[in-house]
Amino acid sequence: MVDFLPKIKIEVVVAENQLDTVLDAIVKAAHTGKIGDGKIFVTEIERVIRIRTGEQDEAAV
Repeated sequence: MVDFLPKIKIEVVVAENQLDTVLDAIVKAAHTGKIGDGKIFVTEIERVIRIRTGEQDEAAV
């Protein structure tokens, strides 16, 4: 029998100049040292458009 741990997925989009600060905060908040602390995947967002205002890219974040 395999026991699975419950999981949640959080997606966060931040400006590149905020990335390290956000990653540090997530690691500090999530770290327990036990199995299930999770993983962080960092990917680039090519384009963002705020539909309501038409703002694009960093202005839309």
